[in-house]
Amino acid sequence: MTSRRQFLTASAAGAVLANTARGAKGEFNTEIDARIARHDFHDLTKEDLPTPALILDEALFQKNLDKMAAHNKATGLNLRAHVKIHKCPEISKRQIALGAIGVCCATTAECELLINSGVKGVLHTCQPAGRAQIARTVALARRDATFTGVLDDPITVDALEEALAAAHTKMNVIVDVYAGLDRQGCQPGETALRLAKKVDQSKNMKLVGIMGYSGGASHTHGWEARKQKSTGDVAAMLETVALCRKAGLPVEIITGGSTGTYNIDTENHLTELQAGSYIFMDTLYRKIGGKEDEHVYSDWEPALTVMTTVISKQRPNQCAVDYGNKALLRTTDEVKGRPGVKIDSGGAEYGMLSWNDGGPEIKLGERVEIYPSNLDTSTNVYDRYYVARGENIVDVWPIMGRAGAAQR
Repeated sequence: MTSRRQFLTASAAGAVLANTARGAKGEFNTEIDARIARHDFHDLTKEDLPTPALILDEALFQKNLDKMAAHNKATGLNLRAHVKIHKCPEISKRQIALGAIGVCCATTAECELLINSGVKGVLHTCQPAGRAQIARTVALARRDATFTGVLDDPITVDALEEALAAAHTKMNVIVDVYAGLDRQGCQPGETALRLAKKVDQSKNMKLVGIMGYSGGASHTHGWEARKQKSTGDVAAMLETVALCRKAGLPVEIITGGSTGTYNIDTENHLTELQAGSYIFMDTLYRKIGGKEDEHVYSDWEPALTVMTTVISKQRPNQCAVDYGNKALLRTTDEVKGRPGVKIDSGGAEYGMLSWNDGGPEIKLGERVEIYPSNLDTSTNVYDRYYVARGENIVDVWPIMGRAGAAQR
């Protein structure tokens, strides 16, 4: 069985899976790995898979993709979906095929992965700091003229301009402005205007827009409260946009937003949306409440589960599964189709399921699917998505960016 912690590095899915499946002497580790490597999914079912495993419901996943594409078309809001949720070029390419203008990446490594995979319109949403990151950023700009980075500090502007000049390379830049999230963004107003002018006056950077990410709004409970939070957070950023345009600066892009605010961001005058979680959804997002129901956010289907196996059952109303801390079990996870089952940690490799008398019996050896709590961290510890059509596995997509993400 291929380790969940083995990093898949090749850009082509078939090559990645083949390399992962082979042992030191070139033999395949398991029959399942061999079949996956040659894309033989005939009669392959969930029951055949090792666990824990990420299961992607093909129909629900496609429904989410189609709904967001329709929303973007109807509102005119461009989609530049975040990669950190899935770390899978196959998914990014499907989003782009439905109209997304590109992707957002949280790390330099993710940018490298997507550009290596032929994806255009990559936006790195964290400024490069330090010599090593700036060198990698310049290399990306040399390879792909559609690559764009963000900056929030004049020190980085100077360092990047120097590196670009030395490499005889130009690069698109967006100024990152504070929008309620303390981790990033220069102060709005005159400070941001000065920074935008500095970028615009450089010889090797092209100012293309402003970013303001209201991260605190994405999980604010209740649609009206979320709208108020998001609108308040981005107000000063939008004032900065107006200042820049009044000064004659070329602000074409206003980017930000999230899955939680996707139907709010058009009112906030963004030109593009950085949503990512909508493709899978998780238990934490589904509890924030929607526009129609303040208790449940049901705009998007829960398409991703962790399939686990009951490996011990020694007590009534309780069992152990092979989905533990190392596989990113959380007590806020939920069992698919069994709302009364409680989830607890049993250790590194074990999870515990418990239920009240009269609840649904769970048997030794049974497969149980569990909705994860946080998509970014869950996908970061698995190598593959098993794409399911009912009980049948119809494809396998490699998760290719997680080791690189840890390295930034």
